[in-house]
Amino acid sequence: MSIKLFALTAFVLSALAAPVAAQPSPNPSMVRMFNDWGLYSYNTGGSRHCYVLTVPKQAMPANVSHGDNYFLVAPDPSGAGYYPQAIMGYDLQSGSRMTVTIDDQTFIMMPKGNSGWTEEASSDAAMIDAMKAGSGMTLQATSQRGTKTSYTFSLSGITAALNQAASCN
Repeated sequence: MSIKLFALTAFVLSALAAPVAAQPSPNPSMVRMFNDWGLYSYNTGGSRHCYVLTVPKQAMPANVSHGDNYFLVAPDPSGAGYYPQAIMGYDLQSGSRMTVTIDDQTFIMMPKGNSGWTEEASSDAAMIDAMKAGSGMTLQATSQRGTKTSYTFSLSGITAALNQAASCN
């Protein structure tokens, strides 16, 4: 795993974890790769937490700089399962929507800055279930400058990675 990916992972986790007074930011470590999905763990507040992360297999259009893009499934701070999140290598257009297509199902994500989350938290579990059952996933987004982008992600390994993440504690 590259240093760049590790640094991003640390950043992601510090943004995801609920702040705890007088504690340093979580320092994630890779636990294991499951095909195209990595399982990472970190400790915060005396508890161990895990999340899974992948990178796109293809980015379009080919003639633009996409930066580093990631899709992850992380523990919900409320303790109510996991939620999907897209992290892009650029800021997203305010007021736009991100479209995630998994086989024949479509989910909407709402962007803020360079990240996106499902439009309705109630659809998190359905999206994760579709990812586990699906064979392919694409994400379409619009950059802050108006460039329409598309990413293809592999779902190979997500089920095994999430199963392992569930027993992380």
